[in-house]
Amino acid sequence: MPPHIVVLGGGSAGWITACLLHRELAPRGAEVTLVESTDIGIIGVGEGSTPQLKAFFDHLGVAEREWMQACDATYKLGIRFAGWSERPGYESYFHPFPGPVDLHTEPGFIRNCALKRRGFDVPAHPDDWFLAARLAEAKKSPHPSVTFPFPPSYGYHFDAYKLGAFLRNWGKREGIVHRDLRVDEVELGADGDVAALRCESGERLAGDLFVDCSGFVSLIAQQAHGVPFVSYADSLLNDAAVVMPTAHVSPAKPQTDSVAMEAGWRWRIPLTERVGNGYVYSSRFRSSDEAEAELRRSLGSSGDGIDARHLKMKVGRVRETWHGNCLAAGLAQGFIEPLEATALHIAIVTALEFAQAYGSAGFEPTHRETFNTRIARRYDGIRDYITAHYRLNRRTDTAYWREGAANDALSDELKAMMSAWFTHRDIAEAVAEIYGPASPYPAMSWHCLFAGYGTFPSDEKMQPPPPNAGPADAEAAYAMLSACLGNFSEYAIG
Repeated sequence: MPPHIVVLGGGSAGWITACLLHRELAPRGAEVTLVESTDIGIIGVGEGSTPQLKAFFDHLGVAEREWMQACDATYKLGIRFAGWSERPGYESYFHPFPGPVDLHTEPGFIRNCALKRRGFDVPAHPDDWFLAARLAEAKKSPHPSVTFPFPPSYGYHFDAYKLGAFLRNWGKREGIVHRDLRVDEVELGADGDVAALRCESGERLAGDLFVDCSGFVSLIAQQAHGVPFVSYADSLLNDAAVVMPTAHVSPAKPQTDSVAMEAGWRWRIPLTERVGNGYVYSSRFRSSDEAEAELRRSLGSSGDGIDARHLKMKVGRVRETWHGNCLAAGLAQGFIEPLEATALHIAIVTALEFAQAYGSAGFEPTHRETFNTRIARRYDGIRDYITAHYRLNRRTDTAYWREGAANDALSDELKAMMSAWFTHRDIAEAVAEIYGPASPYPAMSWHCLFAGYGTFPSDEKMQPPPPNAGPADAEAAYAMLSACLGNFSEYAIG
């Protein structure tokens, strides 16, 4: 029998989940109700996405221009990491979203990385090999002329509050029932499943399936169902953030900036109406006042008179995303610091894979264990990739960075990836072997991370490549990418 699905909590994750479940399951008779209290705010920190957000809107059939204008959104071609390495020549690097053009240059980059890992002095900095890095530096739009059939992959920056409001309006038009109520209690049935949500008003909201998007509170999954929380605190030190928006600046590059600080890192995200800034840090190494002062210093006069917002982060995931008749999503499901903007990516993947598993089984929990295993592995894979940023950092100036580089609380998978790099293994084969075909990060991303930090033998140990080594021609790749720029117009944010 088609279920009545009740989503507890709004915000970006809640409405993304509700919209996807409605799109996937409503044609089969399912009904979706979202209940939220507009008196309860959302965290609303994450203002960046991966290309998964574009795929989400394409799936819903929402035009890019429509939602971007409503959400102060801008394009994001990748992330510029600055100050994460002290090695000369590797003070910063760009992690791109790869596109079709890069199929011609990526093999050369990977080949040169393999040679440089063996101590041969060849060009292997990621900035020279990918179109997105060149487009972002030149402040170009990701949309090429009609005569150039190779659009790059890209994500977005956006106002999280406005994105939630846009999806609320879209979802209501599509048939999602919206209730503005404050939920106080979860009513469990004799079988341990959720029977209903009890509201402050006295109303009782019954349903067949409940989605917990109640944030870190996790009212259903963790509080009512008692699903254990798997903490990542041993491998990821950061547990707090301070956020300060500043005035819009134009022109701006279509990229997220991730700048290393004394006890963490700060983001800079350009929107059409403002610039989002935040400092993610470890409270073991900085008090909230110290973190705010350090962020203000980095912003200079642009932060004068701006109030700061302080946040605490609970880093980890629930052991089971789908437990009983409850699906956890958003912060109720888990949280990994926004270094690679994965929060909405996970929300989208969770909703789509759940709809597939639940719907294909005739609205039965037949595939629950397989689904939970896949989502847990995705979370753990993202944790490993984020942890690698700190374990491989090339800074020695503060205790925070030194402890990060000395951290041995690594998963067996991450240890295997690091071993693969340092023992000159084929990284694509290692990713497939260690994380499987559903790895959250491809070999290209691992190459950019290792190479971007300059994780190669020291300059003194470098030798010229032998005549038969066949290094790729970085200058030719750079010239080809430069020629491609002529097919893209300048992008004015705002």
